[in-house]
Amino acid sequence: MLRPLHSAALLTIATALSPLPAIAQVSTPQESQEATNVLTVAQAPAAQVTTPSDTTANRQAYILGPGDEIQLTMFGQTDLFPTNYTVLVDGTVSLPLIGRVEVAGLSIGQAERKISLQYTRLYRRPYVTMVLVRPRVVTLAVTGEVRRPGTYPLESPNQIPTVTQLIQLAGGTSQSADLSQIKVRRPQLNGPDQLITVDLLKLLQEGDLSQNLELRDKDTVLIPATTEVDFNNSLLVSNASFSADRSEPINIAIIGQVYRPGPHTIRPGSSDIQDAGTLGNTRATSSELPTVTQAIQTAGGIKPEANIRKVRILRRPHNGTPQEIDVDLWKLLKEGDLAQDIALQAGDTVIVPKAEGLTAAEITELSTISFAPATIDVNVVGEVNRPGVVKIQPNTPLNTAVLAAGGFDNRRANKGEVKLIRLNPDGTVAQRDIKVDFDQPLNEESNPALRNNDVIVVGRSGLTKFGDGLRNVLSPITSGFGLFNILF
Repeated sequence: MLRPLHSAALLTIATALSPLPAIAQVSTPQESQEATNVLTVAQAPAAQVTTPSDTTANRQAYILGPGDEIQLTMFGQTDLFPTNYTVLVDGTVSLPLIGRVEVAGLSIGQAERKISLQYTRLYRRPYVTMVLVRPRVVTLAVTGEVRRPGTYPLESPNQIPTVTQLIQLAGGTSQSADLSQIKVRRPQLNGPDQLITVDLLKLLQEGDLSQNLELRDKDTVLIPATTEVDFNNSLLVSNASFSADRSEPINIAIIGQVYRPGPHTIRPGSSDIQDAGTLGNTRATSSELPTVTQAIQTAGGIKPEANIRKVRILRRPHNGTPQEIDVDLWKLLKEGDLAQDIALQAGDTVIVPKAEGLTAAEITELSTISFAPATIDVNVVGEVNRPGVVKIQPNTPLNTAVLAAGGFDNRRANKGEVKLIRLNPDGTVAQRDIKVDFDQPLNEESNPALRNNDVIVVGRSGLTKFGDGLRNVLSPITSGFGLFNILF
C-alpha cells in the first residue's frame, strides 16, 4: 500500500523543479565554494615546470576545444536544451537563458560543473550532464630524435595517444634519443606553456606507467639527443616497443679494415643481410635493429689486420652535434659484453681501424670470430690439377689449399717445395719457400695458416724443367721438318 507524500516533501520537489527569479536565489555555502573551485581550475596559471606526478598533468580527461559538438541535459528539464551545441572558435558555447559560457580548456566534468553553477541563478540545485557527440580533430606534434618528426592530426581524439604511442606514430625514437629528458610542452589558457618532464627510461627499467603521459590537443613532445651513449641501457632502449621503426631499410656506411667498404643497405622482410655475400653465423632479422657486428658482416667481414678494440661509430643526431662512439668488440669476444655490440641507426658510419703489431696468434683468433668472413680467396697456380682461385675457410693450412686445387700434378710438379706469396698490410710483398709435408699439422713453419688473397705457386720438378727446356730447343727444328714435308 502506497503511503501519501508529506506536503513538505511535495513542496520541496516543486521548488527544485520550478524556475525562480534570480534575485530570490541565494546559493548555499557549498555551491559558492564549488563555483570558486571551478574558476580556480579554469583560470589559475599552471606551473612552469612540473613532472608526471602532478595530478593535473596526469588526469585522464578529454579537454574541450573549438569544434567539439556536445549534447546537454538537465535533470527535470527535458526541453531546456532542444539541440546539440558546438564549441565556438572563441571557446564558448551559447546556451538558453544564460548565454555564452566558456568551456574551452576544461574537461567534460569541469564543464558540467561550470554550466550547472551558471544555472543556479535560475534553478535550485541544477544537475547538468554533458555528452561529447562529435569530437574535433586534435593536433599533436613531435620533434627531435624520431624518424618522422612533425605534426599528427587525429580524427578520433576519443583515444588521444600517450607519449609512447605518438612516438610510434612518428616511426620510433632514434638511437641518439635521451629518453630520460623528454619534454611535453602544453599550452595554457592563461600564462606560459606548461613543461612536463617525462622519463621513459624509468618506464623501461621499473615499469613506471605514470611516465607514459596521456597527451592533449596542441601538445608538443620534444625528444632531445643524448650527449653520451649509455652502454648499460643501450640494448634495453634499442629493443623498446617505441624504438626506431624496423619495417624500413637502413642505410649505413662501413669503412676501414673490411673487405667491402662503402655504403650498404639492410632491408626488412628477410633473415639475410642484403649484399652481405658469404657471412658468418649471425644474421640480422627484420625484428631487430642492425648492430655493429652485423654491419661489419654486411661489408664482408673484418680483415686480419682490423683493430676491433677501437671501432668507432660516427652518428649525426637530428638535433645536436655529431657524436663519436667508441666500441670495444674485443670485450664482446672475451667477456661476452653484449652492450658493446650497440644497435645502429640510419646514417651511421662504422669505422674499423688498422691494428699495429698484431701477433700471429691474434690474427689467427680474429679469423675465426663470427663477424670475420666465412671464406677467403687463395690463388693456387702452377703444377696442380685445378689451378686458380679456391675458396677456403679462414685459418685453413697451406696443405689443405693445395688439396682443394686438386693436388699436385704427379707428372710435372715439384712435390717437395712450394712458394707462398703474401701481400703485407704495409703494401709490401713477402714470399718464402715452404717444404710441403701433408702429414704436418697446422704450424707457421711448414704448414702455415693462409690469409685472404695469398698466392701459392707450385713449381716444376727438375725432370719437367729439363724436358720443357729440351722441347723449346728442338721446337724450331721439328717445325722445319714439318714445313719441309709439306713443301716436298
